[in-house]
Amino acid sequence: MIGGLFIYNHKGEVLISRVYRDDIGRNAVDAFRVNVIHARQQVRSPVTNIARTSFFHVKWSNIWLAAVTKQNVNAAMVFEFLYKMCDVMAAYFAKISEENIKNNFVLIYEMLDEILDFGYPQNSETGALKTFITQQGIKSQHQTKEEQSQITRQVTGQIGWRREGITYRRNELFLDVLESVNLLMSPQGQVLSAHVSGRVVMKSYLSGMPECKFGMNDKIVIEKQGRGTADETSKSGKQSIAIDDCTFHQCVRLSKFDSERSISFIPPDGEFELMRYRTTKDIILPFRVIPLVREVGRTKLEVRIPTPLNTSGVQVICMKGKAKYKASENAIVWKIKRMAGMKESRISGEIELLPTNDKKKWARPPISMNFEVPFAPSGLKVRYLKVFEPKLNYSDHDVIEWVRYIGRSGIYETRC
Repeated sequence: MIGGLFIYNHKGEVLISRVYRDDIGRNAVDAFRVNVIHARQQVRSPVTNIARTSFFHVKWSNIWLAAVTKQNVNAAMVFEFLYKMCDVMAAYFAKISEENIKNNFVLIYEMLDEILDFGYPQNSETGALKTFITQQGIKSQHQTKEEQSQITRQVTGQIGWRREGITYRRNELFLDVLESVNLLMSPQGQVLSAHVSGRVVMKSYLSGMPECKFGMNDKIVIEKQGRGTADETSKSGKQSIAIDDCTFHQCVRLSKFDSERSISFIPPDGEFELMRYRTTKDIILPFRVIPLVREVGRTKLEVRIPTPLNTSGVQVICMKGKAKYKASENAIVWKIKRMAGMKESRISGEIELLPTNDKKKWARPPISMNFEVPFAPSGLKVRYLKVFEPKLNYSDHDVIEWVRYIGRSGIYETRC
């Protein structure tokens, strides 16, 4: 599928080069450097076709990762692999930088040999890779035949993401619901578009091969269980959410989810992303921005914004937090450390404009916000998290479980 994989620094110098097929030559390295990295105009598309060769690239900090192919491949799968490659590198040496890649180039080549086979992605699970690829080299060279056969069973077996024989003195399970809310609102306060992108991230420190079951307030599940329609559910005080689409980690049994809408799985050891989801209905908006822009004569502009903003200004007065005009960003940045629920804050600013011959009106860019709140804006709630290990005979009553909700701003804008 993938003909070659190249990693560049910000100057276009090749740090890692791995070719899997004969149809990809050395000239592909130079073609990507000239047409993408050193291009006169910014290349906005992540897919570039040069001389019947497709380049799929992602940029992580100041590092470029490019997958090259001459075949008609699944683009989504290639990008999934590139981002998974970034996750694997980050799991090994934390920060992906030019220095770390140079210091760990032998390790990266070992990972590429295991993750890709003739250009086809194989095992990219970090937990499985760490059992035989370490920062000191390939671990299997110094292991016994029994240990090597155990690794082979794990990689080629049905549960390749978890090895047998894991033991902990205390069984713990951490679950984080991380959501990013995106909003575009009109100056009158009407919601033009809104959606929430969420992730369920787990940290599993469980002994043996535990069976886990995760339940949330999914609208379809609640209605299936005979709790009535959505209207009856809201009357009884039990809130449900409608999930538009979702993707799961490979450990989730999809057949059970399709038939029962239950998320059953044997978790990998350590941290992993259980699922991603998106919802567009009944979103809880953490903040509302009400802008008031009034022009005073030809050389003054008065701006009144009751909540945090990014817009141009010089003199500002705010009753709460700190506001500062940043000429480099051409905006007033208003920061509030804490804000209680159902409260209102105001800021006002006056801007003096220089006389100009340009008759074009100010475009009034939207006000943007950055925030973090301790709840899920989509309304998602964890109903239950069950754990059962038949061999070691322990259940969720013997497991310490932690659940946390974090809502962050995505592209959160209000037109003014």
